[in-house]
Amino acid sequence: MTSETKQVEVTHYMDVEVAYAEPQAQYLIALQLPLNSTIWQAVEQSGLLDKCTALQARGDSLRENVGIFGKLKPADSLLQPGDRVEIYRPLLMDPKQARRLRAQQAAPDK
Repeated sequence: MTSETKQVEVTHYMDVEVAYAEPQAQYLIALQLPLNSTIWQAVEQSGLLDKCTALQARGDSLRENVGIFGKLKPADSLLQPGDRVEIYRPLLMDPKQARRLRAQQAAPDK
């Protein structure tokens, strides 16, 4: 009998994406990062900080407005393979106030 040995390729990298949207442009950058990389490392590696002047203008506050799949997370959170890092824009208006205004505009005049 012969025995075959299977070689398992061990990877030290993971695939992640970084997403950011402006009113006039949307970005989705695919990256391959080392295991145990953080959200902030993904943001830096994406190149978006150099490409988007709006992000540059936000400075350190940007680190507080990142997350994974729609959930706000600290910038030093570790990533898992397949994660989508999202960079969030500041809200222009409170969502509850925006709904109230839309409801007022849609209501018929008395």
